[in-house]
Amino acid sequence: MLCLFRILYSQGTWRTTAMSEGPKKSKYSATRRQLLKSKLLVKATSMLVAESEQRKCERESALKERAPPLNLSGLSVQELQEICKDLHRKIEITDEARYDLEVKVDKNGKEIQSLMQKISEMKGSMTRTKLKRVKKSADAMLDALTESKISSKADFKANLKTVKKEEEKKEEVADWRKNVEAMSGMEGRKKLFDAGQ
Repeated sequence: MLCLFRILYSQGTWRTTAMSEGPKKSKYSATRRQLLKSKLLVKATSMLVAESEQRKCERESALKERAPPLNLSGLSVQELQEICKDLHRKIEITDEARYDLEVKVDKNGKEIQSLMQKISEMKGSMTRTKLKRVKKSADAMLDALTESKISSKADFKANLKTVKKEEEKKEEVADWRKNVEAMSGMEGRKKLFDAGQ
């Protein structure tokens, strides 16, 4: 019933007649259709609530039927032990069934995955990862094959160019007092004037 409401709602039309030539105008106005849609949605939500309540009641009744409540008052120790043993047996049985179902589900999942892979291979839509090209010189490939790491290090050091650093010229530091004495007087000023030109 709910599926019918959803189909009618998604289509937007309420006609059940067979398809005829050309699109026909709807018998209902837009406001009337909107009103019907809102009423259908309200009815569908109330049906969903009733359905969920019914499921809860069915679940509770099934639980009461399968596992009735225990009445432990006034029982002796031996009777309590018997009840415990019985419950333990039931737990073992359900655990075995659960394990079997898990194994079946895993097996089916793997089978589905392998079938999906076969389908994709048959379609030819297999995605292959693209490999990057790596440029290597002939020496590097030869070294990788022969694994002569020691000789390659020696060759590398031999092929290096030596760079000579130019030493900065250091000015000789003279006694500043002599310099001041030389610059003093008219001779010193003339030397400064000549040096400036």
